[in-house]
Amino acid sequence: MKKSKISYFISCFFFVQLLAAQVSICSWNIMNLGKSKSESELKFMALTLSKYDVIAIQEVVAGEGGAQAVSKLVAILQTKGAKWDYAISNPTTSITKASKERYAFIWKTAKVKRIGNSWLDQNYQKEIDREPFMSTFQYGKKSFTLVSFHAVSKKKNPASEIKYFKFFPALYPKLNLVFLGDFNCSQSHTVFNPLKKMGYKPVFTNQKTSLRQKCKNNDCLASEYDNIFYTSSKINCSAKGVIPFYTSFASLKEARKISDHIPVWSILVFK
Repeated sequence: MKKSKISYFISCFFFVQLLAAQVSICSWNIMNLGKSKSESELKFMALTLSKYDVIAIQEVVAGEGGAQAVSKLVAILQTKGAKWDYAISNPTTSITKASKERYAFIWKTAKVKRIGNSWLDQNYQKEIDREPFMSTFQYGKKSFTLVSFHAVSKKKNPASEIKYFKFFPALYPKLNLVFLGDFNCSQSHTVFNPLKKMGYKPVFTNQKTSLRQKCKNNDCLASEYDNIFYTSSKINCSAKGVIPFYTSFASLKEARKISDHIPVWSILVFK
């Protein structure tokens, strides 16, 4: 066999390996995901999310209807041609009843396998109002742990909570951590500097993700809140994007019945 053909087959082999080692991840703060969401709204969410391998959802209602809404969403996803599984957190140990929420992970079972149980982190329950929800997934020989988080609102100083994430790599030294969710804080804030110095990179920069009440000069997005942080020594980001779902609706008022945030996604390639 000529050297050119050998080189061609080697290149093809590594290209296939690269494709095989990637997982698409989507994060979405779905405002008040609970009994207030109609069947048609859940169907819209399922259609929006069905192409991704692993989905992290924030702001699931802690009380009546939250877990049921996630279950209904997954049931609709099951009709899209893939088999899905899911995990819902217990209510967060928030100080006030109003701030208590649940989180959810949803994943394609043919793509990834969950390792062990998902859990609410207990290390900083007193310092973080809605402690992050964590879950480890495996694809082939590669594993990664999602740390899904919904920070307190901007007026309550989300940086006072985010600052504790710099301790997570030492708390979980064997895990390949990926932080994602609604941080209510831009990635440019200095609170993320410790993570960045450890090699963590934000998938998005200068990308607004929260919806305005009304569009201004065709600008319908307000703030740079949602993001995904991965460790660059173990992961590459091969593609990324946001889903401007609001363009499917006649007005932002109608779109905000689904959520006041747009989904963010990335394709992570594991080294």
